[in-house]
Amino acid sequence: METHYQRMGGEDPIRLLVDRFYDLMDEDPDYYGIRKLHPRDLGEARNKLFMFLSGWTGGPQLYMEKFGHPRLRQRHMPFAIGESERDQWMACMQRAMNEAGVDENLRQELTGAFWKTADFMRNKADE
Repeated sequence: METHYQRMGGEDPIRLLVDRFYDLMDEDPDYYGIRKLHPRDLGEARNKLFMFLSGWTGGPQLYMEKFGHPRLRQRHMPFAIGESERDQWMACMQRAMNEAGVDENLRQELTGAFWKTADFMRNKADE
């Protein structure tokens, strides 16, 4: 059975997805809530998400090799993440997947997996 990494086409399409995700976050005011959680320069965030997604989708474990276990929830604790931030992140990623040309069936599978992860990152009560 092929991994999501293989189905996406490997490194280049994942890099394209990550770049589109951060370009959208930087350009579209709909994603301001999550953009403001990032530093002005998105270079490091782009690289870390690319490395993480490589392993998360079943490809090379680039993030683990460089930084160790992702500990996603722990690493995101300094940032206030509620339903609004989760939903902005998801909308941005769904749009990026669409615009990066991720196959519709794969996009649906990844959306379900991304949703579980994004929802798990929530660490503040919503008003």
